[in-house]
Amino acid sequence: MTTKMNRRGFLATTGAAAGALGFLGKAAFAQDGGTLRFGLSAYPPSFDVWASNGTAAGTIKLMCHRGLLSYDKDGVMQGELAESWEVSEDGTWTFKLRDANWHDGTPVTAADVAWTVTEAQKADSAAYLQGQLATITSIETPDEKTVVMKTDGPQAVLPSWFAHYNMSIMKTGSERDSMMGAGPFKMVSTDRGVSLSLEANTDYYKEGMPKVAGVEAIVYADENLRVAALEAGDVDVVEYVPWQAMAQVGDNDSLQLDTTFGPFMYLTFNGSKPPFDNPLVRRAVGHAIKREDIAAAAFYERGAPLEHLPIADASEFYNADLANAWNYDPDKAMALLAEAGYPDGFDCTMLSTAQYGMHQSTAEVCQAYLSMVGINVTLDLPEWSTRIKKGNEGSYDLSVMGTAADNNDPDGLANVVDGSLPAAYARSYGLETPEISELFKKGRAIFDAEERKAIYKELEQIAIDTAPIMGLCWREQGYGLAGNVSGFSNMPGQLTFYSGFTLEEAMLG
Repeated sequence: MTTKMNRRGFLATTGAAAGALGFLGKAAFAQDGGTLRFGLSAYPPSFDVWASNGTAAGTIKLMCHRGLLSYDKDGVMQGELAESWEVSEDGTWTFKLRDANWHDGTPVTAADVAWTVTEAQKADSAAYLQGQLATITSIETPDEKTVVMKTDGPQAVLPSWFAHYNMSIMKTGSERDSMMGAGPFKMVSTDRGVSLSLEANTDYYKEGMPKVAGVEAIVYADENLRVAALEAGDVDVVEYVPWQAMAQVGDNDSLQLDTTFGPFMYLTFNGSKPPFDNPLVRRAVGHAIKREDIAAAAFYERGAPLEHLPIADASEFYNADLANAWNYDPDKAMALLAEAGYPDGFDCTMLSTAQYGMHQSTAEVCQAYLSMVGINVTLDLPEWSTRIKKGNEGSYDLSVMGTAADNNDPDGLANVVDGSLPAAYARSYGLETPEISELFKKGRAIFDAEERKAIYKELEQIAIDTAPIMGLCWREQGYGLAGNVSGFSNMPGQLTFYSGFTLEEAMLG
C-alpha cells in the first residue's frame, strides 16, 4: 500500500499483553446533550448480536451492547465489562469484571459471560467468531466478578476476540437478537427500513456518558441523499461518505471529514465447484485485473492497488518482497488459464451489490478486464441483505467483497482467508485452506513478535500461491460530521468499522 495513512497511523493491537483501564465510576446520569442524528447506509438486516451483518448493524449493536473489552479512539485495547485481564504461564486467561448493570437494572455477572461464550460456541449460533470460541475448553466462574477461560492450547490473541463488535456479552437467557444489553444506549423504537430511535442509558457504567440524550439513526441507502442530508443539516453524522463526495465534504467549512485507510476490496471464490476450485484459475483472475483502474473508478483516486494479502506497509508484519505477487500481467493470466485446462476461458457469474457504488464499480472494472482473458462475467447486483444471504449460501461463482480485518494484527485476517471456519459471506465458499489454518493456529499460540513475523510470512506466501481470496484495492473510509459534532472518531486502520464505540463520547455544540 503506497498511500499514507491518516494522522492516527497504524497501531498493532494483538491483545497479547494484559491490560486494564480504570473508569471514574458508574454514571449517575447522562448529559442532556440533545439527540444526535446518525445517517446509516442501510437498515440492519438482522440484530443478531454475534453474527456479522455489515457496518450499519454493527454500529447499532455497539450502541446497545458492550463486550469484555474494546478499543479506544487510537486503536489501543481497553477494558469494558472487564476492568482487567491477564494470562498465566499455562495460557489460562482471567478476566475481572467491573460493576455494571444490564438495561433492566440487574447486575452483569460472570455467569452471564460464561453463558454467552457457551451459546456462541454452538454450531448453530451463527456467531462470527464461533470457530475461534470453539478452542475455549472450559469457563470457570469462581465468583460473580471473575471469569477464567482455558483453551486447547495457548491463545495469545484471545482478548481481541472479546473486543470484537460481534462478540458482545448478553444477559443469560437472552434472545440472540435482543437489544437489551449493557451499552450506553437503549433501543426505544424501530421503523423497519426507515429509522431506529435510541435513548441514553442513565445507568451506564462510565461517568458522564453517553454525552447525548439519544440517537436517531436514519437510513439513507442512496449515498447521494446521505451526503445531501448532511449538507442540509438533517443529520449530524453519516457513515460511508461516498468517495466522489469526500472532497466536497472536506472542503465545506461547516462540515468535517474523518477518514482512515484500512478497509480493502477483494474477490472471494466458490471453491466447491469448477472452475474456481482450481488455484491456477484463482491466480489467473488476479493477474488479469489492473487495480489502478479500480482505485480510479470506484474510489476516485482515494485507494491504492492491493496485490498481496491486506497487511498494511506500516505494519511490522508487512513483507515488501511479496507486495506485488498478484501484479497485473494478462499474459501470465492466460498462461495460467491454459495450464488449468481453460485455454478459451469460460462463463461465470460475479456477485456484488448495487446498493454501494464502490462495490458495483469494482465489479464492473473486474468484469471488463476478465473479458480480455476470456472470462465472460455476468454481474449479479442485488441489494445488500440479499448479497449477504447469497454469499453465506455460496450462490455465486466469484464475488466482490469489501471489509476490514478484525483488528490490526495479522490474526485479524483469519475471518477473511481461513477456510476451516464456518461458511460466511466474507470468505470464499467451500474452499479449504489446511496449511493456512494450521499457521493461524500456530501464530495464536506464540507470544514472541519475531516468531510471529516468520509464521505470518510463511502464511502469506502460501496464500499468494493458493489464492483463497484475491486482493484488489485498499480504500479510504470516511465519516462526515456536522461542524458542531465532537467526540466521535473514525478509528484507525482496520478498526474503522468499530467506530460506533465512540458514539458514547459524541457531543453536539
